[in-house]
Amino acid sequence: MTVTEQYRAARDRLMALDPTEVTEQFEWPKFEYFNFGLDWFDALGNDPTRAHQPALIVTGDAGTHRLTFAELSARSTRVAGWLQAHGVSRGDKFMMMLDNEVELWEAMLAAMKIGAVILPTTVMLDPKALASRIQRADVHWVLTNQANLHKFKELSAFGVDIEQLGIFVTGATQVDGTYHYSDAYASTHQFTVNGPTPADAAMLVYFTSGTTSEPKMVLHTQESYSIGHFSTLYWLGVSAEDVHLNISSPGWGKHAWSSFFAPWIAESTILAVNYARFDAATMLQVIEEFDVTSLCAPPTVWRMLIHADMSQLKHPPTNALSAGEPLNLATLQQVRDAWGVTIRDGYGQTETTLQIATTPGLDVPAGALGKPLPGFDIELVDERTEEIITGAGAGQVALRLDPKPVGLTPGYYLDPERNLEAFGKELYLTGDLMSRDANGVYTYIGRADDLFKASDYKLSPFELENGLMGFPAISEVAVVPSPDPIRTAVPKAYVVLAPGYSPTADTAREIFAHARTALPPYARIRRLEFVTELPKTVSGKTRRVVLRQTEIDTHGSQGEHTETILATRTSTEGIGHEYSDAQFR
Repeated sequence: MTVTEQYRAARDRLMALDPTEVTEQFEWPKFEYFNFGLDWFDALGNDPTRAHQPALIVTGDAGTHRLTFAELSARSTRVAGWLQAHGVSRGDKFMMMLDNEVELWEAMLAAMKIGAVILPTTVMLDPKALASRIQRADVHWVLTNQANLHKFKELSAFGVDIEQLGIFVTGATQVDGTYHYSDAYASTHQFTVNGPTPADAAMLVYFTSGTTSEPKMVLHTQESYSIGHFSTLYWLGVSAEDVHLNISSPGWGKHAWSSFFAPWIAESTILAVNYARFDAATMLQVIEEFDVTSLCAPPTVWRMLIHADMSQLKHPPTNALSAGEPLNLATLQQVRDAWGVTIRDGYGQTETTLQIATTPGLDVPAGALGKPLPGFDIELVDERTEEIITGAGAGQVALRLDPKPVGLTPGYYLDPERNLEAFGKELYLTGDLMSRDANGVYTYIGRADDLFKASDYKLSPFELENGLMGFPAISEVAVVPSPDPIRTAVPKAYVVLAPGYSPTADTAREIFAHARTALPPYARIRRLEFVTELPKTVSGKTRRVVLRQTEIDTHGSQGEHTETILATRTSTEGIGHEYSDAQFR
């Protein structure tokens, strides 16, 4: 069998396994050499049964562009030859900073074929953050669009010698000092395969969100993503007949999971949207127009869709998924009511492919995350004793390293100290806390550093937020500890209101009343503040660390300023005003 045939056979064996038996029967396929662009995608482009199927559809402000597997295979090979002609070679660090543009998928495939190491980068970064990444990772080449080119022109102010960077730019206009990407389409340079690609060859370096420290650089190989994403595919459950839409921004691992690797491993059609601004009504029109059968979106997007008329779709997706942050029960129910489909949750990290999820056919309690995915041996570790918890219980999620999961990073790039901290002899600790019931079903609790104590009770922000989200006035909410002189800390909710609701004392009174019925007394919300938006990382996760610091700045580290603050803030209402539940008793 060829490498391609072995790869497809391993995928088919996995997808045929029942969810109750998959973890016991699955084994990671082993390859000495593998290249996703050459050994898999080009094979699809040359397969008579698949070649003329749409591989990629990008729609947005600039119109709609469609490419079949054959067309994208040929175009990425032509781009690869053009890049080689300009000096791009195996092992070179290649930063790609694009929106959801066709060129992103072309260039990623081209770089993989060459063996260059791709550094996906969000367009939301400023020149200072870009300079840090370029210097730390020793970047050789950059691909960006004309809207973001100015950021690279400003790098010299932060110590980067831009003369040493090769910059490729998409768009209609030629820019002096850069390579015009459109020239690749007319290039006559032949792509040369530089020998077989080792399966453990570096392929991607991702930067984490870096909410509290310098972003980590996470290395992934041909093997850890091309093969590791078998676990992600088992969660998605898509096939060649599906049109899969993942609402995600480039630059983050989730984009590669669900807008590149897993759907194409399944031979599905990938749909991507490229609008300057997100609009729920427009997104629903896109879903209908392109016959989307599978939709993956973060909780924030699901909540926005709920506020639009989801029931207007004649043929809604039959496959609904979410990842990034846990979903609350109210959102799950509203989507189920509108579309008759249950959103299946999934959990993974930049360091891994998907680890735990609700897979097709797996029945789990509402709000639960699911079970370990094939290829991952999951343990729970006691936070205090670091002992492994057997049976039902709660603790930090850890991955068994013997055998090491293929979908786990081989390590942090150029960071031996961090590798020593993260990888023990037997376990890799994720930093996430979950509970596990008697049936082996996991439920998310929160990040270890997000939990807090109030009156000696340890509280999970997510559990409190989940209780609040059943109230119709709340569109989004984040709960953090607010310093208190008596209880050490009390739970405070930062609330973004749903359309049609006003940030008044009456609304606050109603939310507090709901909290008293939805949450146990020790976890009751004691303070509330209306905001227009929550602080988010560029990948869309709520930055509770910012809100926690705001509370310290406002109330003092032990809440010593609380009474003074409340006394001076009771004369006004609205956004930015803090309400106390004591006001409404």
